[in-house]
Amino acid sequence: MNIRTDIAVENFDDSEPLPEGIHRYRRGGIFSTTEIVIDSDDYVKETGKGKGKYVSLESRGLSGFSDNYREMAEEIAEEISKFVPGGEVLVIGLGNTDITPDSIGPITVSKVLATRHLRFEGNGDDFLRSLRSVSCISAGVMGQTGIESAEVVKAVCSEIKPSAVIAVDSLACSDIKRLGTTIQITDTGISPGSGVANARKELSEKTLGIPVIAIGIPTVTDMRTIVYNLTGTELERSGSDMMVTPRDIDRLTERSSHILSLAVNLALQPSLTFEEVSGLF
Repeated sequence: MNIRTDIAVENFDDSEPLPEGIHRYRRGGIFSTTEIVIDSDDYVKETGKGKGKYVSLESRGLSGFSDNYREMAEEIAEEISKFVPGGEVLVIGLGNTDITPDSIGPITVSKVLATRHLRFEGNGDDFLRSLRSVSCISAGVMGQTGIESAEVVKAVCSEIKPSAVIAVDSLACSDIKRLGTTIQITDTGISPGSGVANARKELSEKTLGIPVIAIGIPTVTDMRTIVYNLTGTELERSGSDMMVTPRDIDRLTERSSHILSLAVNLALQPSLTFEEVSGLF
């Protein structure tokens, strides 16, 4: 069965040895973190994942404000920082604000500190000039704009010439336990909508010519995948194809977007404290 998932760790069974050229590393903090490193594109057909690094952070606290909220944000920020090169960064929110499970990207990006204009309006202020240049846009979806998200991003990149792109999106998973509990960060880019069989043009270093760091949280899973995982039986293709999302999806998207935006701001602006970043909202 073709299992729909954007989450790399779901393609590798913990009980089986990994193929040569694929490496798994685990570390712990507030999150249980798994890093998958794939050395080449030779495994795309087998695993659905190309060459690159995939980091998954798992916690039950994403949909609430836990006692470790600050530590969680800082730990996510530390992982993001490992992927981001120096220089100007363009942060993209992928998804549709009119569909709650698909709104994590736009909501997150709406809370990321845009600073590119400050070099023109800072009036010589040393603090403002010390901030990394960051631009933020929500690309919308093709059904709203008639334009592929990748086309929007490529056009913006050609104008402002960032050093890297961070793309934030809602993801799909195959294990219902990962809904709203996992954050994936990868340097392989993203094909928006791929997890729900509506893949659009790819956003990656191959298509844009600069590093593309994709960050996402799974908010949906395919009903066929749930049934297959629970029973080992594949549903008839003639039936309707449904996507399942948590019943507290409103709270999940709001709070997970909040912690992602905190983490992105901390990663891109290390001179700011958690209190300063929190005060932006």
